[in-house]
Amino acid sequence: MPVPFNLRQVGYALAVADRGSTAAAARALNVSQPSVSQAVAQLEAHFGQPLFRRTSGHGLQATPFGRSKIPEFRRLLDQAEWVFSARPAEMLAHKLTLGVFSTVGPRYVPRLVRLFAERFPGSSVELVEDDLRGLVDGLTSGRIDLAIMYDVGLPVGLPAGLHLTSLREVRPYAIVHEGHHLAGRKTVLVRDLLQDPLILINLPYSRGFFLSIAQGQGLPVTIALETKSIEMVRSMVANKLGFSLLATDIAHDATYDGQGVRRLEIADDIPPHKIVLAASASLPLTEASKAFRDLTVEMFEADL
Repeated sequence: MPVPFNLRQVGYALAVADRGSTAAAARALNVSQPSVSQAVAQLEAHFGQPLFRRTSGHGLQATPFGRSKIPEFRRLLDQAEWVFSARPAEMLAHKLTLGVFSTVGPRYVPRLVRLFAERFPGSSVELVEDDLRGLVDGLTSGRIDLAIMYDVGLPVGLPAGLHLTSLREVRPYAIVHEGHHLAGRKTVLVRDLLQDPLILINLPYSRGFFLSIAQGQGLPVTIALETKSIEMVRSMVANKLGFSLLATDIAHDATYDGQGVRRLEIADDIPPHKIVLAASASLPLTEASKAFRDLTVEMFEADL
């Protein structure tokens, strides 16, 4: 059966999926908007159903049918690159798009990327840094191959549709400023911290997890400030604006502005964060994904 479309048209559709509109896709590809719109319309006419729908305030979003086809389009273009590239096949076999959760990434990912490059010379890793919601969307759409992230557990756990490889469990802990009256302790109860306001990491799933710990004490919780940056959280705590709850293991007490925080282990029985390597449950792993998964598991077992 003759193929009714060329790879450029498929690429136009993928650009719409990634950018959320034909105009943004056209700008990214440096082509005219009518060319992009026509390619999408021709694909939709061929399939007999829409790939995208327009939603108020969100531009174009993939329909359920579109969500099933978009990962197949990506695989098609990856295969085409493999076929037509002059690079050795083993290099293309280790081309990986890795999602990185913004707070856990700096702790583990740079070393993993270095080790991957050392083990597979000529390999390439593209990083996509995002919050948990963005990484889930990237995995299910096929835009991201794998993601290193947290599974924050109940009651705000990750949605279905992901295959999770457990890497490590980490217990949440508290941080206070250096002069805090609890700073000399090794462990603390969350209820004792609630005399001060809470500085909250405001990222999807993470926010709900940490807030549930504080609210589970049956005491009033005052939220002083919220931020998406873990280093902003630490600096705010160091400046006596409140305490915070975190999970990412940070090896030093110094903050960006030269002050310091004190880490306190939490004595309460609270669920741990799980560091996981996530993949779409409905899409097959590429050779690069399998190689990176095996390396990641090996390094965490060796106490990375």
